[in-house]
Amino acid sequence: MSAHPLPTATPAAQGVDSAGVHAFLDVLEAAPDIEPHSVMILRHGRLVASGWWAPYTPQRPHLLYSLSKSFTATAAGFAAAEGLLRFDDPVISYFPEFEADITDPRSRSMLVRHVASMSSGHEAETLDRAHATDRAELVRGFLLVPPDREPGTVFAYNQPTTYTLAEIVRRVTGQSLTEYLRPRLFDPLGIGEVAWQRDRAGRELGFSGLHACTDAIARLGQLYLNDGMWEGERLLPEGWVAEATRRHIDNSGRGSAIPDWQQGYGLQFWMARHGYRGDGAYGQFCLVLPEQDAVIATTAATEQMQRMLDLVWEHLLPAFGPEPLHGRDDQDAALRQRLARLALPPAAGKPAPPERAGEWSGTAFSPYGGECAALPKLTSVAVDAGPHGWSLALTEDGHPLELRFGEAGWIVSDEPLPTAVSGGWTDTDPLAVDVVFLETPHRLTVTCSLPERTFTARWHTTPLQRVPLRAMCAPRSSPSA
Repeated sequence: MSAHPLPTATPAAQGVDSAGVHAFLDVLEAAPDIEPHSVMILRHGRLVASGWWAPYTPQRPHLLYSLSKSFTATAAGFAAAEGLLRFDDPVISYFPEFEADITDPRSRSMLVRHVASMSSGHEAETLDRAHATDRAELVRGFLLVPPDREPGTVFAYNQPTTYTLAEIVRRVTGQSLTEYLRPRLFDPLGIGEVAWQRDRAGRELGFSGLHACTDAIARLGQLYLNDGMWEGERLLPEGWVAEATRRHIDNSGRGSAIPDWQQGYGLQFWMARHGYRGDGAYGQFCLVLPEQDAVIATTAATEQMQRMLDLVWEHLLPAFGPEPLHGRDDQDAALRQRLARLALPPAAGKPAPPERAGEWSGTAFSPYGGECAALPKLTSVAVDAGPHGWSLALTEDGHPLELRFGEAGWIVSDEPLPTAVSGGWTDTDPLAVDVVFLETPHRLTVTCSLPERTFTARWHTTPLQRVPLRAMCAPRSSPSA
């Protein structure tokens, strides 16, 4: 969270009807398949509403998944303005060591703007094929996968294109994305600490992996809404916002059920039915609405991302009026109070049955059916009662992750990594515990059965990158690029 808060105002003062925000919160919290984590709404450059569903808090970074791509594109925009790269250069020109290997004419004709706009000529995601071709060097593997069509003629959401763009930025600047963006974007915007997941080569992924607070999402959106200006100073190159947020490639025909994913694609930004956006898996959104002069930032855990946008269009858009509203002090105060009390309900559960506490304590459980479908390397779960209450030890690949549980509400801890744990025993005997990994969108439910001495584990939303449970957090330290 920034040490310099965004300027604030009441919703009514900026022409925002708090009743519409209430309605949005109502449907969001009632949706069984949407777990909201945070929301920030800016209008006319003022923060008019913000809230975090406990145990999520404003200060914690949150994994942004593919919303990271919009930050990568911003870095490329800076590098282009500084004369370090050109969007009309062939991609291969930045990788001379691969020159002899890349013989496909379409791969050789691919331009930087094609990888920036997801129009490399491939008709589908190439990540697995690129990794299979060259596990040590993803860019080389990607360039060795021949495009199906001419670059610039077809859209495909394709992670290696953004990885390649990020690697070009790293090469021409001599810095990691985080290092390069710190003096140009993060510090001027007042964005505090961020962390970016790296691959085995030590490179920031570019296409995913950025951990940042919701405040950082809101500030990026406001900067783009301001055409690159911040507090009277130009940060983004003149013309960059218009270039990055225009339709570079058509992506229609992707399914009528997801209209906001077929309005066109810019330079790592999606066009939408209203405005444009950066977005990441499971509901990480940076919505920029020029017609309403508004920015909406969210974090969440949902597979129903189109539904989440539908709720924004249905309830928040009508709340943005043309003039300040008068006589709304009570309504605005009620909204402010509601936002301050947002919370995710803890998992249901009762204290250990007194007559069976001795049986549960010290018991180890094996995967039901011999293997844990959600986490194949999770080999055992142990339940124990100690002087500080009950604990759950999840042993994965030989490494135990010990967590406390058993109290009412969420037990929040930063050690050994940021988690919130809730749950307990049910009437039918099993122990069910929810583990929320607070710097990600992810929640794991672990259920233990005493008669069978077995456990099951289920992700509510499945992590897109396979990492150990002990690494389900923002990277705490990274090697120099």
